[in-house]
Amino acid sequence: MISQLRPALMLLLLLTLVTGVAYPLLVTGIAQAVFPSQAQGSLIVKDGKIVGSRLIGQPFDNPKYFWSRPSATSPFADNAGSSTGSNLSPTNPDLVKAVQGRVDALRAADPTNKAPVPVDLVTASGSGLDPHISPAAALYQVPRVAKARRLAPRAARQLVDRHTDGRFLGLLGEPRVNVLALNLALDGK
Repeated sequence: MISQLRPALMLLLLLTLVTGVAYPLLVTGIAQAVFPSQAQGSLIVKDGKIVGSRLIGQPFDNPKYFWSRPSATSPFADNAGSSTGSNLSPTNPDLVKAVQGRVDALRAADPTNKAPVPVDLVTASGSGLDPHISPAAALYQVPRVAKARRLAPRAARQLVDRHTDGRFLGLLGEPRVNVLALNLALDGK
């Protein structure tokens, strides 16, 4: 038995070094060399200060900003350390109540907007951290943002259009708007 223990321990040590140290260092090094921005978390820097990531949603509730998707993370919204969806079924009374509350809040923030509320403004994504909204969700918010900023609605719509990313390779996914990037551009106006 002792004769079998030594090779087993040596193999465990070797595999630990290869898979737990060498391989992660190699992959991290390649990622840093080939995709430096993505490897560092796709951070957005403004005036030398990190203001967020292009990959993680942030809460906005000021009427002069475009609002993100709701977040179901806990113990607080947009908690990057706790990525999760709500796991509530579409017929769950708690989800129905939450969605209605979100619709009411959007209507209260812009009572003159009678357009249908886009679903992504009232439902959380699967991760609870989605940094994007649909172009329809961004355009729905244009009247409120334009009014709060005393900006021509046409100028706000053009800003949304400039910050709308198309489908990947023209085929995959849906057009989307990164809310943080849009709001930073709005602040730059």
